[in-house]
Amino acid sequence: MVNAAVVFAVLVAAIWVAESEYIEYNTTQRIVPDKINVHLVPHSHDDVGWLKTVDQYYVGANNSIRGACVQNVLDSVISSLLEDKNRKFIYVEMAFFQRWWRQQSKAMKIKVKELVNSGQLEFINGGMCMHDEATPHYIDLIDQTTLGHQFIKEEFGKVPRVGWQIDPFGHSAVQAYLLGAELGFDSLFFARIDYQDRAKRLKEKTLEVIWQGCKSLGSSSQIFTGIFPRHYDPPDGFTFEINDVSPPIQDDILLFDYNVQERVNDFVYAALAQANVTKTNHMMWTMGTDFRYQYANSWFRQMDKFIHYVNQDGRVNALYSTPSIYTDAKYAANEYWPLKVGDFFPYADHPNAYWTGYFTSRPGLKGYVRVMSSYYQAARQLEYFKGRNETGPNTDALADALAIAQHHDAVSGTERQHVASDYALRLSLGYEEAERLVASALASLVNQRLSSHRMNPVKDFQQCPLLNISYCPPSETTLVNGKILVIVVYNPLAWKREDVIRIPVSSFAGS
Repeated sequence: MVNAAVVFAVLVAAIWVAESEYIEYNTTQRIVPDKINVHLVPHSHDDVGWLKTVDQYYVGANNSIRGACVQNVLDSVISSLLEDKNRKFIYVEMAFFQRWWRQQSKAMKIKVKELVNSGQLEFINGGMCMHDEATPHYIDLIDQTTLGHQFIKEEFGKVPRVGWQIDPFGHSAVQAYLLGAELGFDSLFFARIDYQDRAKRLKEKTLEVIWQGCKSLGSSSQIFTGIFPRHYDPPDGFTFEINDVSPPIQDDILLFDYNVQERVNDFVYAALAQANVTKTNHMMWTMGTDFRYQYANSWFRQMDKFIHYVNQDGRVNALYSTPSIYTDAKYAANEYWPLKVGDFFPYADHPNAYWTGYFTSRPGLKGYVRVMSSYYQAARQLEYFKGRNETGPNTDALADALAIAQHHDAVSGTERQHVASDYALRLSLGYEEAERLVASALASLVNQRLSSHRMNPVKDFQQCPLLNISYCPPSETTLVNGKILVIVVYNPLAWKREDVIRIPVSSFAGS
């Protein structure tokens, strides 16, 4: 009995020691020149409207459609980054980040700026949304990107250097020109190309290319472009949201399902498989997908373990990374990259499944976006001529609405009907404020001219947005009431033009 008691006491002590053991994971960022380097890029693809409206996605409303809350993503990610200085994360959609930023305390903003300055949090692409590439006007693409970059520059003093168009349904050579030649990006990455094109490129190791956006500009419009070997999610078995089914690393020796070596082997085999279709010893794993990292610790905990145990194993090297770090490694390899000229259109993800219907779907919304874009350009000019008044009407609301409308599930027409209605409502509200600005600016300009001719100023300046259906109450009622009608036509273009302007008037007034 004495011996049994001693043995029992020893067992209890052993269990207590094992349970209290703390494992410190080594996640120090490092690139090993003579090994395969697996760049783990944590990201969340947050659609600025699709199945739910942009507001519903942000606050996590209407979750019967989709359980997604971008506010939780950002809260959770920032908390996880602050726990370990080696962790990294990239964020893309400024339409969401701006909202989150406005709600933060001064203390939190200081911490986030430190994360940005250290490179733990990096803004990629940096537009208000990840825009469609087939249906918007190029001016709108520039404007929405500029709006997002202005926010990043003003708040963080940073300029994004990498394009991240991972989800649009095909890609235009205009992107290579705009992002490479005009924005000065170092690289561009995306996922969706024709399934036959992807299969050929996988076989020939040509998923990474130099994309030339404009033949006449030659090399000045070229940009290093990477196409993911699959979608923009991780290899099978490496998704770690709290409800995902990938097996986690269980490294507690007291657990019956201890599986460190098994999971390390899975990681190495997946890396070797991708190495067979990738040039150089650097590869990127996009660790995330749509609206992931709502519980960020579930991802970072597993990546910490993988980096620690895979690097202990030594067959390949794993590290937290970003597309910028990955691009620098590719440039340093001094490899030859094939040249790609032209578009990546049309896009088909499998036989007889061409994503071309959205070129013309929701023509009413597409037309409304284009009309509001033209109006916005004119309103901005007049806002400049008159002088911006921070307390009066301005073009900001219309700018935001147009920026969000360039999203690849907005002007493209691939969203749910209630989301399309939300985009249209935002444009309408933005127009109403811009209309007041235009009326004020035009009245100011017109009254300057009238005063020089000693004529009475115009007090009530109204517009006619429904001339397409010959409906204009100001022109149809003014003459009936015996008042003078002043008609002003504004040409926002930089050249002379000739147009027929039709103004409806009352038949009584005409008599």
